[in-house]
Parts: sequence; structure tokens; C-alpha cells
Amino acid sequence: MRKEDTGAGHNPHHHSHSHKSCVSLVPIFNHLEEEQMNEITKTIHSINYKKSETVYHAGEQSDSLFIVNKGKIRVYRLSESGKEQLVRILMPGDFTGELALFTETTYVSFAEAMVETSVCRIKRTDFQNLLLQYPTISLKVLTEFSKRLAQSEKQSMRFATEKVETRIALFLAECFDSENQTDTIELPMSKKDLASYLGTTPETISRKFTELEAQGLIEQKTHKLIKVLDLDGLLLN
Repeated sequence: MRKEDTGAGHNPHHHSHSHKSCVSLVPIFNHLEEEQMNEITKTIHSINYKKSETVYHAGEQSDSLFIVNKGKIRVYRLSESGKEQLVRILMPGDFTGELALFTETTYVSFAEAMVETSVCRIKRTDFQNLLLQYPTISLKVLTEFSKRLAQSEKQSMRFATEKVETRIALFLAECFDSENQTDTIELPMSKKDLASYLGTTPETISRKFTELEAQGLIEQKTHKLIKVLDLDGLLLN
């Protein structure tokens, strides 16, 4: 585990500011009053991770909520055969380790920094005290739980019922939806991670992208930038 920065360093103002920004980024906290956010800030510890460093691993005792302040974290599981399955990618403001907040348990997945990453950590006991003080946080956490459960169920169903082409098309359509400003989308992950997320191989992803391009449905502008030329055609594909 990385050395924690509890704000007792040379520049306490900087640490306090960093913790504050962490709290204000997160949807489960950012609805609170300034004074309440300050209370939460006192319970937070900052930890920095280098690229590819492990935040936590499966089987480790879980007792904290981790909030991404800067950087990016990939959360994945390993099957019994050792095959990796990407669960989600966390961006600034996203959090992980939430199950630890309600019960003593061990992690079932791995979390790894994709780039240099700064994380804010809140211990279970501190968080439970916050829930007693500010019940609205509980509702926000439950909302996030239900979103993640729905996403997980959707992913499982696609693995069981949809062809790889359909999984790719639906993924691109969802990226397109969240952007909706432009017809060009930036893939939120590498093709290797996308393959893991969609339950296929990087080679298959590359081949299917090339096929979709040949059909005039997409245009691969760069390795990560995809222009959607025909959204309806993509979904009917």
C-alpha cells in the first residue's frame, strides 16, 4: 500500500485544497453545504500511485472508499483460468471500494492506476459516521449502486446473447450518446481494455473496426478517435 498523505506535510494549505477538490468532485458529496464538505475533508487521506501501480487487489481486506482525484484507474477481475475481465474505468470524481462501507469484506476485483493517479481515501468507520450525520449521502450512494448493478446486468446479458459485432456497435452508440456534441467519439480506453470489457480479443476488435469502416459505418481517424458516419446503420449491423 502506498504511503498516505494525511495533510501533515510542508504545505497543509495545498493538502487541504486537494482534499476539498476531491470531495467537491464526487456526486455523492457535491450536493452538500460548504460546512458539511469541510467536515468530510477532515476524514480524507491522499494517496498517489504511479502508472501500473496496484490500488488494491482481490482477496485483500477492504475497509475504505477510494475516490479518484486526478488520473485514471482500471477495475478488473480475473477468471479462474486467469483471463482478465475489465469491469469499469474510473475517472476523476468516480469512486470504488463502496461495498466495504457497509460490511467487512475482501475485494473481489483488482484496481490499477492507468496513469499517475491521485486518490482520496475515506475509512469505513469515518464514512459510516458521515452517513449518520448526512442521510442524503446514503441516497446518492444507493443511486450509484443501482446504476452499477444495471450496467453489470446489461454487460452480462450482452455476453450471453449478443454477437461481438453487436456488442461493439452498442458500445460505440453509448459513447456517442454521452458525447452528443459531435459525430466523433474518443474511445475511453485502449483496444486491449475494450476487448477485455466486451469479452473478446484485441485482434477481433481491430478486425471488426476495419469491417465497420469498409461498410461505411465508421471512420477510424486515429487509434482512439472514431467518427460515426451512420449510427442507425451501425445499430442495425
